[in-house]
Amino acid sequence: MNTNQQKTSGLGTFGGVYTPSILTILGVIMYLRFGWVVGNVGLFGTFIIVTLSNLITFLTALSVCAIATDRVVRAGGAYYMISRSLGIETGGAVGIPLYFAQALSVALYTLGFAESVVQIFPSLEAYEVYIALAVTIGVGVLALTSAQIAIKAQYFIMAAIALSLISFFLGHPVEQTHVELWRTTDVSFWQVFAVFFPAVTGIMAGVNMSGDLKDPTKALPIGTLAAVGTGYVIYMVIPLFLGLRADAQTLVDEPFIMARMSFWGGAIALGVWGATLSSAIGSILGAPRVLQALARDGILPNQLNFLGQGNGRNDEPRVGTAVTLGVAIAAVCLGDLNLIAPVLTMFFLTTYLVLNASAGIESFLQSPSFRPTFKVNWFLSFLGAVGCLAVMFLINAIATIVAGIIVSGIFIYLQRQELKVTWGDSRRGMWMAFLRTGIYQLDQLTDPKNWRPHIIVFSASPHKSWSLIELADSFNHKGLLTVASIVPERREYESKKNLESTIKDYLSKNNVQALVKIIRSNQNYAVIPQVVETYGIGALIPNTVLLGNSNASFNQDWESHKQYCQTIAQLHQLKRNIIILKENSDRQSRTFGEHKFGNYQRIDIWWSGIQANGSFMLLLAYLLKNDWQWRKANIFVKLVIKNPHASETTQSNLSNLIEKLNIDVLPQVIVSEETSFEKILHQYSDKADLIFLGLAEPQEDFDQYYYQWQQKTKNLPSVAFMMAANDFPFEEVLQKD
Repeated sequence: MNTNQQKTSGLGTFGGVYTPSILTILGVIMYLRFGWVVGNVGLFGTFIIVTLSNLITFLTALSVCAIATDRVVRAGGAYYMISRSLGIETGGAVGIPLYFAQALSVALYTLGFAESVVQIFPSLEAYEVYIALAVTIGVGVLALTSAQIAIKAQYFIMAAIALSLISFFLGHPVEQTHVELWRTTDVSFWQVFAVFFPAVTGIMAGVNMSGDLKDPTKALPIGTLAAVGTGYVIYMVIPLFLGLRADAQTLVDEPFIMARMSFWGGAIALGVWGATLSSAIGSILGAPRVLQALARDGILPNQLNFLGQGNGRNDEPRVGTAVTLGVAIAAVCLGDLNLIAPVLTMFFLTTYLVLNASAGIESFLQSPSFRPTFKVNWFLSFLGAVGCLAVMFLINAIATIVAGIIVSGIFIYLQRQELKVTWGDSRRGMWMAFLRTGIYQLDQLTDPKNWRPHIIVFSASPHKSWSLIELADSFNHKGLLTVASIVPERREYESKKNLESTIKDYLSKNNVQALVKIIRSNQNYAVIPQVVETYGIGALIPNTVLLGNSNASFNQDWESHKQYCQTIAQLHQLKRNIIILKENSDRQSRTFGEHKFGNYQRIDIWWSGIQANGSFMLLLAYLLKNDWQWRKANIFVKLVIKNPHASETTQSNLSNLIEKLNIDVLPQVIVSEETSFEKILHQYSDKADLIFLGLAEPQEDFDQYYYQWQQKTKNLPSVAFMMAANDFPFEEVLQKD
């Protein structure tokens, strides 16, 4: 990724921000549609529309001011602000459509210029496209030459617009009339609002020049707010003159009514041409700078990195300008762009919306890193964002949806690219704010129905203990999963951090979402209860511990075996659920090869009635079946009885219980008067892929008790020993009433 810093060219507030912004605000709509607005909704209705429209633009301008005075704003304008606030994916999702919207807008404006020329000189109708091409090439050459020369050219355009306004104000009535303060026609108020609103969306023209400004932190707020204020005053004054000089119906019927009532009608034609040319110049200047920033941040494919090049002392994007000119020329050759024009408008408004959201989020989070000198209350920024969204649907709901789909598609694509950046953004702060609120709420709201397994799994290394992590991930089902590894104390801190990073990468590559914790200790078993007791925050603590089976008893290492059993007893005292996975590797290598859980087709639960183990095992089996690997598995609940006369009653009771719990399991009652449980277990679960067995609460002889279970389960498929916490009502989680 190119991290070169752009050099500013020294454009000031007036030339770099105010001029392009005010020229874009005082556009074609002012000349050709303002009379139509007044004629349809009356004077007061027009004042309301102008005020509402400018309010949204003003709120957006405030958000721009807040962001601009917090950090150095380099080339890329709105894209740069958004990407440094909400992340590169959001910035790219808005920036790419914004570039094309600006590039295609050049064609829209030059085609509009050519159309207005033909209306005044009908004999040139056959040359309309050629006029548009000539003007497009002209503004392109102007932009290629120098941004400063293009800005100076806009001074002449500003003079033409000023002349047209003076001519209009010094004009005369076209007929005797009375002022209509409020008027209702076939066109609704909001339809009129939708037509007028694009007239005030010109502030991006100045923002796009951010990389060429001498002092963007100062120039952007002053120039943007001054342009918005100037535009508002002019737009509030013009309706007064229109309403006093012509009848409402005349205003609706005649697009060039301003020319008729002006001192010199030709000045209005100059103003229309100046408005289209200034907008075209603003777009041809802004679009390449967005493209340059996108390329430098690595958002575009590597083959397009050359678009990030800058030329000369001012780092002007001449390559990007040439490409943008090519796009504009191609669009002019296509002719009518009315079909995509509404979608382009939505891209501009989407940029407004996200800028407001960026400033609102930064202000709301009160991050220490966000310290703007121009402070804006977060409510105003969010109000601006809501206003933008409302206006988008009012103007064109279908175009809004299309734009939303395009932006969302680009966002998902960029997210999958896993782009690396060298700057921070507000996303971590957002999650911290949500997490803080959530933790406080969870601490106050406790309900067994909302139980989730928050599992901490202790593994030597993910690669060697992958079956443990795989099982924990399958159980997880929207809970929290932590992979904990114990390393010797002699390991250095940097080495520990490197190991943590390695484990995270390994889990990510295997599509396991988990937290990673590295514990430095020379006591493998004794440290586990300490970690479990102290790990977590508020209600977000591990409620379930998953351990691998200890082979100490098989190696005749009785001291280690006792320490392991003591660890289980301590975990039970901490009110944690315990799962111990016993893998019989010899059998698995013969039967299943590398698959630790066979074919993932069958789960056997042995129902013993010990404490809450039965409900706990049923619940975990249900969660396991929701995992994609186990989705086709059959769950068998097996119950052993000695009295054959009780077989039917027991089967019926077990079936009724399972039916009430609404879990898809198959009950099986096994009658055995003399056969040992060990033989029954081997006989009925030899073909299972995973076996659930409940363990009794640890007593003084728990080490002997657990050793016996180790012997009983030799040569069986993988066994998960379960010990439920005795203070949690798992039956309430399962009950449906």
